[in-house]
Amino acid sequence: MAIKKSELYSKLWAMCDAQRGGMEPSQYKDYILVLLFVKYVSDKYANDPNALIKIPVGGSFKDLQGLKGQKDIGEKIDIAITRLAKENDLVNVIDVISFQDEEKLGKGKEMVDKLTKLISIFEESALDFSKNRAEGDDILGDAYEYLMRHFASESGKSKGEFYTPAEVSRVLAKVIGVKKSAKEKQTIYDPTCGSGSLLLKVAEEAETKVNLYGQEKTVVTAALARMNMILHNNPEAVIEKGQSTLSNPLHKNELGNLKTFDFVVANPPFSSKNWTDGFDPANDIYNRFEAEKIPPAKNGDYAFLLHIIKSLKSKGKGACILPYGVLFRGNVEAEIRKSLIEKGYIKGIIGLPVNLFYGTGIPACVIVIDMENAASSKDLSDDEKGIFMIDASKGFIKDGNKNRLREQDIHKITDVFNKQIKVPKFSRFVPYSEISNPKNDFNLNIPRYIDSQEIEDIQDIEAHLQGGIPNADVEALNEYWEVYKTLKGELFSASKRKQYSELKITKDSINQTIFSHPEFVTFSKEMDTLFASWKIRNTKFLKELTVGIKPKQTIHSISEDVLKTYTDKKLMDKYDVYQHLMNYWNEVMQDDCYLIAVDGWKAEPYRILIKNKAGKEVDKGWDCDLVPKSVLINHYSPKEKQAIEKQEAQLEIYAAALTELEEDNGEGGVFEDFEKVNKAAVQKRLKELEAPVKKIPKKKLEYAMVAEPEAEYETEDKEKRILKQYLKIADDYSDLSSMVKNAKTELDIKTLARYKTLTETEIKQLVVEDKWMASIERNFKTEMDRISQRLTQRIKELAERYESTLSVVANDVMDWEKKVNGHLVKMGFTL
Repeated sequence: MAIKKSELYSKLWAMCDAQRGGMEPSQYKDYILVLLFVKYVSDKYANDPNALIKIPVGGSFKDLQGLKGQKDIGEKIDIAITRLAKENDLVNVIDVISFQDEEKLGKGKEMVDKLTKLISIFEESALDFSKNRAEGDDILGDAYEYLMRHFASESGKSKGEFYTPAEVSRVLAKVIGVKKSAKEKQTIYDPTCGSGSLLLKVAEEAETKVNLYGQEKTVVTAALARMNMILHNNPEAVIEKGQSTLSNPLHKNELGNLKTFDFVVANPPFSSKNWTDGFDPANDIYNRFEAEKIPPAKNGDYAFLLHIIKSLKSKGKGACILPYGVLFRGNVEAEIRKSLIEKGYIKGIIGLPVNLFYGTGIPACVIVIDMENAASSKDLSDDEKGIFMIDASKGFIKDGNKNRLREQDIHKITDVFNKQIKVPKFSRFVPYSEISNPKNDFNLNIPRYIDSQEIEDIQDIEAHLQGGIPNADVEALNEYWEVYKTLKGELFSASKRKQYSELKITKDSINQTIFSHPEFVTFSKEMDTLFASWKIRNTKFLKELTVGIKPKQTIHSISEDVLKTYTDKKLMDKYDVYQHLMNYWNEVMQDDCYLIAVDGWKAEPYRILIKNKAGKEVDKGWDCDLVPKSVLINHYSPKEKQAIEKQEAQLEIYAAALTELEEDNGEGGVFEDFEKVNKAAVQKRLKELEAPVKKIPKKKLEYAMVAEPEAEYETEDKEKRILKQYLKIADDYSDLSSMVKNAKTELDIKTLARYKTLTETEIKQLVVEDKWMASIERNFKTEMDRISQRLTQRIKELAERYESTLSVVANDVMDWEKKVNGHLVKMGFTL
């Protein structure tokens, strides 16, 4: 059975993290990723004469396994990897780190143990990569990216620069227009490529085969990029290394000038202070810098941007991530910015949220360059040409100690940018005439042009003094009144004072009034019908999935249909609905589609074996990934399930009764002296109370009757009664618990047997309709519920805010003051 994509990722990271010990993540990643590469190519290409990578004798992962525990393991690993490198033109790529480095790996036994554990990480049977790849979806390449992201997150400030967050990379890939170009063999270049993740995201976006070029100063990071290219099926990518792109660009044409490309993307080091090392920008042989407009010696942001522009063809497109300060900083940077704007190079600016990048928390932006646009804008008026701006700073989700763009944020940014859509508080086209106006003076700080501030919830003093709800607050809910056209009249009436309204109903009836209103009911039904239409189309599509399908294409198809279905639907933000689908895809559906891509529609139960603290495997029952046990039971055994649930509810009642009895008779009660209250202890105490009483002489008996009040005999009877009551409930609980256990066992056996008879048609019904569509529908309904709750909560908030005027509050204070003073006088205090 194929491994689930998410399981592959989490297994790899968990094992890597567990074995890291005290080694720095930024260093440890190099060893892990090289071994991951060796393991993958060994599994994938061994014994294949036509393979992309040739696996030589002595250079496979199996050969590395044979070295575990050997004293010279480090030396022999280096030898094996060198053989693999020489066989495949990967010298100075996979062999750039030494497995004999005592400074990083320790000496003697410490090194042997550490390297043995490193190899052991990839020996898990689940990590057999020869059987676990959906062709075209780069499952292993994505795992490589996943590990790099985690290592970047763990590496700390300045050491995570080798990796650009995938979400940001996808934004750049989509806004430069690579998908629109039908040109074959488009060239894409990243002058500071790091581990190559940004380049690969652009390549993934292209619909035709592309040629990739990159340069990375750090040799080890460049090696990661080269391996990344191979794992993502781009072995022809040209990754130059060892030199700074600014001082010594290595991609040149036949004449020795800078090679130019169709597309250039980059995430250069922010505000580099040593960008001039190795050359004099005033005498730059590539003519990237104008006289009197050379970037500051201690800040290389514009140097990289100017290099990108010089590296673009006449119709080339580029995008660069830079710190937000490039938009407004003064002095020579202001002059460079003005020059770029006047030449029309800058097509757009996207302001990003803070704390997205590893190694820094400062805000950043994306500068989009369009050389073709610059050429055509020369004939336009100052009002026709300009820059499209987006303030995307507020769209993100917290992810550990970093922020991360959500799927909906990526899609909204790219949709709006590519279609040049004006969205209030989010985006607009800013004409050159406005940017060049002396008031702005070529300052591109986005808040100058887009006011994205949330409307302040202002307290109305007059309403606090005299009552009523401000009409301005009521009208602020206009998006609801456009849909529920008569609902406002049901909720509010005009006040005697202009600009104010009164709530016609009680606060407690707000929910009922809204949810039962005919227009609300009608709109809810319309939304149900809308989802049903999407469900019908996509249920058919999903049931037609077969072995070999590409899961990424699958989610693209159904998610784009969601956006199309909910476009221009009032109240429902299509991107919010889209996010619900993408969340479910990432959590469940993606793994299912990868299983189908490899194994087809197979429902294969498996035992759940978990190792305990002693390292012994413990059987925790069974389940099935594609068709979980719960889905099968819900479909074929609903009555048995309901009966068990009813009994379990009764068990909870019994358990609560026992707890209540114990608490009510604790301190000072029947169970006060009990070390532990349980059935055995209660039986023991009751046995003591019911033991035969020894005969007492008559005179002593009479004395006892006088000495011991009747109440004490009643106490003894009460104690017996409580103990017996406890035992009765405990027996009932025990009997019912046994019944539930037996019923579950019977249902378990019946359900497990049912898997053997499932047809492919039944599996498709269970997976697509009972599992996927049922979950997606529930998630979509939560969006409708959220929208409705937002209305009811706001109206209730306004009603509570202004229900008590200042005079009423003042009178209440006076009344309470009188009462307090009265109590103080009674207590003997003089006021």
